[in-house]
Amino acid sequence: MSVRRLHYPAANPLLVWSQVALKTGEMLFASAQVISHRTGRMAMAGPMPNARDRKEFTLMGQEKLEAAQESAAAMAMRLFAMQSRMGSAMLEQWAASAGLFWRLALNPAMAASLGGQAKSWQAVAAAPLAAWSRTFGSVAELAQHGLKPVHSRATANARRLAKVKLTPPR
Repeated sequence: MSVRRLHYPAANPLLVWSQVALKTGEMLFASAQVISHRTGRMAMAGPMPNARDRKEFTLMGQEKLEAAQESAAAMAMRLFAMQSRMGSAMLEQWAASAGLFWRLALNPAMAASLGGQAKSWQAVAAAPLAAWSRTFGSVAELAQHGLKPVHSRATANARRLAKVKLTPPR
């Protein structure tokens, strides 16, 4: 018995959602490190932060806006691609259902046979279930695309700030 492997992750929504969960966990861990570092830095800087601290504090807001913009753009592009694929799938499903309807209407003996009933089931029920699974995987991919800019910024900041030693102002 051969084992079939799926070559594209959207066919296995559980795999894609697991990847989203892993990336989310990494992002949350990195964010906790960054928040800890920056709040400590703010506390040490006090009401009069030096130029280096002001630069870091400005960077905080700027990078959040950039990540949000990139995330929204990535998700919008993904939604556009999903909409095109879903429209094609709906049209194909409609054509298959209409063709089956006419075959059954023109040949009542086929409708009464087991083969005709199996084809009816496949065209009317099985294909939409497969399409739903693909859609569920596509939604997970949408989440992946939206998470990517935020994840990359958070993990990069965690790596960068891990090298910076907090020292009280003089």
